[in-house]
Amino acid sequence: MDEPSVLDYVKSKLAFWRKSSLHLPPPEPPAPIEAIPYADDGEPVGLAVQPQPASELVPWLQDEPEALSESAPRPKGGPDGQGELEPASRPTAGQAVREGLERRLRPSLPVEAPPLVQAVPGPQPEPLPQAGPAETLVRGPFPWLTLLALVIAVLAQSSLEPGTGDRVWKTGVALYAFVASFVVLAYFRKEWTLPSLLRNADASPLAIKIDRNALVLGIPLALVTFLAFGGGMFTPLNLVLWGITIVCFIKAFWVSQPQPVSWFRRAWQKISQPSWHLSITRWTLLVFGVAAVVIFYRYFRIMQVPSDMISDHAEKLLDVYDILHGKPGVFFPRNTGREFIQFYMTAGILLLLKTGYSYLSLKIGTILCGLLTLPYIYFLGKELGNKRVGLAAAFFAGIAYWPNVIARIGLRFPLYPLFVAPVFYYLLRGIRRRKVNDFILSGIFLGFGLNGYTPVRVLPFVVVAAVFIYLLHRQSQGARKQTIIALVILAVVAMIFIIPLSRYAADNPQIIFYRTLTRIGTEERAFPGPPVQIFFSNLWNSIIMPFWSDGSVWVNSIPGWPALDIITAALFFMGCVMLLVRYIRHRNWVDLFLLVSIPLLMMSSILSLAFPDENPSLNRSGGAIVPVFLIIAIAFDGILHSIKSRLPGRAGVASAGVIGALLVSGSLVQNYNLVFNQFASNYTQSAWNTSEMGQIVKNFVDTFGSPDTAWVVAYPYWVDTRLVGITAGFPTKDLAVWPDGKAPDSPVHLSDTLADPHAKLFLINTQDAEAIAQLKKLYLTGVLWLQKSTVDPSKDFFVFQVPPAGGGGQ
Repeated sequence: MDEPSVLDYVKSKLAFWRKSSLHLPPPEPPAPIEAIPYADDGEPVGLAVQPQPASELVPWLQDEPEALSESAPRPKGGPDGQGELEPASRPTAGQAVREGLERRLRPSLPVEAPPLVQAVPGPQPEPLPQAGPAETLVRGPFPWLTLLALVIAVLAQSSLEPGTGDRVWKTGVALYAFVASFVVLAYFRKEWTLPSLLRNADASPLAIKIDRNALVLGIPLALVTFLAFGGGMFTPLNLVLWGITIVCFIKAFWVSQPQPVSWFRRAWQKISQPSWHLSITRWTLLVFGVAAVVIFYRYFRIMQVPSDMISDHAEKLLDVYDILHGKPGVFFPRNTGREFIQFYMTAGILLLLKTGYSYLSLKIGTILCGLLTLPYIYFLGKELGNKRVGLAAAFFAGIAYWPNVIARIGLRFPLYPLFVAPVFYYLLRGIRRRKVNDFILSGIFLGFGLNGYTPVRVLPFVVVAAVFIYLLHRQSQGARKQTIIALVILAVVAMIFIIPLSRYAADNPQIIFYRTLTRIGTEERAFPGPPVQIFFSNLWNSIIMPFWSDGSVWVNSIPGWPALDIITAALFFMGCVMLLVRYIRHRNWVDLFLLVSIPLLMMSSILSLAFPDENPSLNRSGGAIVPVFLIIAIAFDGILHSIKSRLPGRAGVASAGVIGALLVSGSLVQNYNLVFNQFASNYTQSAWNTSEMGQIVKNFVDTFGSPDTAWVVAYPYWVDTRLVGITAGFPTKDLAVWPDGKAPDSPVHLSDTLADPHAKLFLINTQDAEAIAQLKKLYLTGVLWLQKSTVDPSKDFFVFQVPPAGGGGQ
């Protein structure tokens, strides 16, 4: 029965932490009901009962149409646009009074739309899936606990920032403990709640259908495709076989559904209309504004931040060169081995934009990968909360230092979050909506993502963990068996997308797994301590990475700096506390999964047992960007929306707007400083100025020299001589030359250059006195000068130029 029992009443009195409990209401007279006029045919013309306005019953109802119950009465549309209630959904006066009393006796249950409504003219919006267990917000005193927790959280994170005096972690921990206490207290006082998680949209079990003909055709094709990739190269034949196999397996499991009108046809119908009507809402302007800011933060000063390439970039550009010169590999073994996605993407950019074998070609592709991650972060936020959560998550992830830096560096790092976001989105949507097609889409992104970046290999385990957590909760009742079958389908589809990589692994396991084994095992060095102790130490360092230190690698981080700025770190901590408290109360599996997924997605960094100094790592933990910024957005939206709901009228809107603007502005300013000042400066100071050296070589070749007579005298721990050739425009030219007596296995020594009569150029480290002396002895007519660096005096270098034999201009 829906009515509360005596036991419910007693239990509500024992729950002392709740602000309200069940009360026995005094008898009330029935609501006044006026006479209902009837038409000639006996149908009532309308209802004359005047209900309490919906905005007073549920303050957030106006902003959250998603919370409307699917059972709310809907109007019947007429030719004139007027609507009237359908007879099947029209309540009687007695039912209205009874349901009103029941709602008053059940304040902790989800609030539904008022049962008594008047006919509303015009068509009404289609109700979205019913919201899950939401906390009722009531207007009341100013939410000082929530704001106090926010202020203290900002102060706590400020005390943990480097460069703010003595960095004492005890102060930050103590302040964060107060924040946790205030957040919990605010939650139980119903002063602040998070956006409601949506329930399963469909209570029916997963519909799983298998096309046996497609499956029978696909299985042998998969075996043939596996064999066709034996050479480790992409060929027209194995690509065609692979594509047909993919189509067969998707068709075998795909559940056909009535398709709505395609977006192309809808767009064509609008374009073909004689007159166009453009409607721009405030939400549209907000979305465009967010997109403009994010694009600015990602592409601003793309040529300068970061400045110069490192050895890894040389390896990547050489792999791209191999692709464009007849070696389309499935896996690239150079520099411990790399998967193929970035190299083919960069090759396409190089051909399309004519950017050459340059740092810019690498950056354009990786920054684009970072931008493509944001729409799926938005969809995830909208799926788990509302569109405000989605937009806030995409915004904070778009401007943040962490995802911005790993995208700008020009390596494969952003491919990790790029595939985590869609895999999570389709998996969570498939579980909630119980649609096997979403599991298939999740498998497609999972399988293809495994060809992108090595840390993605942990993602299959995260998917299994998500399903396992779901099956342990009551939300999975009635769908457990079908969910397990859908997970198997997801895995099968993913495996089809890694057939080329699987064949290469079967032929070359030592290459595929070398990088992983050198970190998890003792292939390269022994463990520096007990492995279990190292694991838990790495786990702790990764968990506190958003608040304390992002590691010591200057290439893709500011060493020793928190991974998040002050504002987002504070919101992240508050959001984690709220999710944990809400999970304890409501046991919604998504809350637990969001929290658990963060350390799971960091496992590629945590499991660096042989090299614990490489942990924490922004790039190997990059997949955690997705749940981290979702939690940040959930907390941000919860704070602002709760403030708006607690204060009446414009005061609530103004207060929420001011606080939101302050938080956004603070995050914008600090992230700009972190990326374009601190990171840019630290990177430039740490990287060698190969671009300046390459420009000297290019000027020499463009005037009277030749790339075959320009060299960089090799010196320990100095520049990568391949990069000087690449920046000069010669991607396959290694300009290294060694002094006589050094590096006996080197193909070129200084004395070997005497045979060439053309003009010569040598770039020399300022500390290499031996090379300078040998060159002066070999070339009496040579000229030596010091080339000043525009970066730092420590990066100056000597230039030794030799005129051609028989005379000639310098």
